[in-house]
Order: sequence, then structure tokens, then C-alpha cells
Amino acid sequence: METSITGLSLDFILHPGISIKEKLEENNMNQEELAERTGFSAKHVSEVINGKKGISPKFAKALEYVFGVKFTFWLNLQAIYDKEIIEYQEKNNIDKREIEITKRIEPILEYAILLNLINKYNNTTEEVIIARNLCKTNNLLNIEKLLITKVAYRAAKNIQVDEYVLYAWQRVCELIAEKENIEDTYDSKKLKNYLQDIKQLMFEENPNMMIQKLKEIFKKCGIIFELVKNFQGAPIQGFIENKNNRIILCMTIRQSYADIFWFTLFHEIGHILNDDIKENKLDYYIENTKAEDIADNFAKDFLISSNKYEEYIQKKDFSIESIKEFSQQNKIKEFVLIGRLQKDNLLPYNKYSNLKTRYKWKE
Repeated sequence: METSITGLSLDFILHPGISIKEKLEENNMNQEELAERTGFSAKHVSEVINGKKGISPKFAKALEYVFGVKFTFWLNLQAIYDKEIIEYQEKNNIDKREIEITKRIEPILEYAILLNLINKYNNTTEEVIIARNLCKTNNLLNIEKLLITKVAYRAAKNIQVDEYVLYAWQRVCELIAEKENIEDTYDSKKLKNYLQDIKQLMFEENPNMMIQKLKEIFKKCGIIFELVKNFQGAPIQGFIENKNNRIILCMTIRQSYADIFWFTLFHEIGHILNDDIKENKLDYYIENTKAEDIADNFAKDFLISSNKYEEYIQKKDFSIESIKEFSQQNKIKEFVLIGRLQKDNLLPYNKYSNLKTRYKWKE
């Protein structure tokens, strides 16, 4: 008796040929007579009864004439058998490496369950199958091939990436986006017109309200914006994908500092406006590239005019008073200027920490 890893014996999956055998017994008929009555060969009848062949629609119709049982009954028996065999093979064709991968992405699966994106699982076998469904592949080992042709990411530098975690995280982003009801397609003109409105949301005191307002603005531009939890192995700050001319833009809560959040947000907006994801190719943005530099410069210049910033740093007055005055004049929060100065090594990172806002997100 062959037993599966779930404890189910293959012997309990009954081939429809058994039902034909029972009908023969009920009608005191042998296989040779059935062959004559159906017009099929004795060999064919024998192979069906012994589970070596399935019941074809033509054979099912012949059985209807012989036994008076609708041919749909026989076809349904065959369909149920085929389904059970496929499920059995699926549950027993799990590579040990798939189980290892599933354990690596388990925190993401639990997050997806929390968001009602996937069903709960009761055992390792179900977990692997649900992970396959999440990742849209019949084998989790295929992720290595799937990842290299997908989307654009902005990742933290010099941090190791787990490609399986990264891909599962990406799929969660896509599933979250699929739940959003968005009718408008991406409109670059609308996005440009809303840039100042987006920028002014940094003054919103409630970060969760700020995210909601960002979602509403982006939605008008044909962009699905989501804040998604970060996971070890996927040190991603931003994710962009063009799906049916609707942009998916996801930000993580990996960095809670407001200056990093806003710089990353406008960095991603820069990539969107520059059509950097037109080909939907993967780019970790770890290496310095022209597209990366352009997006960086867009974020810097839009948050703080480069001319005004140059004039400010030439004065070499980085007192709290000058920072507040500059920020007020340029309609930005102090943390934006402080973060820029720290990035340019003009201020130590522990300077003015009380003005470095840290967002507390509702997960």
C-alpha cells in the first residue's frame, strides 16, 4: 500500500473502472459482452476496468446505452478521480528544498494570512501548496528563474537579499494591490500636477492619515500606493510595477525616519515619471546607474531646490535657528533639511535628533 506524506493511501482513490465492474456484476455480464455491446475492444474494456485507461466521452456514452446510466455520471466519476490523483501527486511531489524555502518565507505567509490574502494552513504540506499558490508556481524552486524578469526595486545597499523572501514579498504587494478598486490608468500629467500636494502631506501630524491621503492622491493618477511590512531577507524600501497601465507603488516601513521615507517616496516618483520601469526588468538599484542618479537628483531637487540648498550650505550656519528658518521659507519640515545635511556629511547623525521625526505605522 502506497501511503502519502499526509497519511492518505493511494488505494483510497478509486478509479471509475471499479464502478463499471460493479455494474457488470449487477447485470450478470462479463467484459467480453460489454465489449460487444459498446463496440470497444475487449482490451480497451479491460484496461478501463483495471484502471489503466480513463473513461472517454465516447465510451461514457456507450455505457449509458448499456447500463441506462447517464453518460455524465461516468464522466463525473472520471473527473473526480483525475482531480484526486492530481491532488495526491501535488501533495507528494514536494521537494525537501521546497519545505526549506517555505520556512524561509513563513513570516510573509503569516503576514499574508493576517491581511486575508491567503488561507490558513494546518500542516507543512498545506503550507507548501499555499506558498506555491502565493508565488504562482508549481514548484518554489522556480522562483530563481521568475525573479530576474519582473519589476523594479529600491533596496538598501550592502545588505544581503534572500531571493525567495523578496519574491514572496513582491507577490504580497501585488495581491494587496489587486484588492484595490482603481479605475483610472496611469496619467503622468496628473501626477506632476499633484506633486506639491503630495509634498505638503509631510506636515500631516498623523502618519496613518498621511498614508491614507497619499493613497487617495495616487489613486487619481492611476497609481496604487501601499505601505507594506518589511521582512528580513527583503531589505526593500520601494517597489514599482506597471500592471495593465496601472502603477503599483509600494513602500516599506523598514525605515521609520521621516526624512528617509520622503526621499524614498520622491525617488520612486522620479522613476515613475522617467518611465524607468517601462520594460519591467528587475533592478535592485544597489549599483550606481544613470537612472538611479536621475531619480536621486529628482528627489533631492524637489524636496529642496538645489540652488537654495547650495546658497544655504555656503553660509555654514547649521544652527537650529537657521534650519528652522530655511525650512519655513521653503515649506518643508525640518527633518528634510537635517536628513540632507547628514547625508552630505555636514551634520553628525546624532545632531538635532529631537527634530528627526520617526513614524509609527499602524501595521
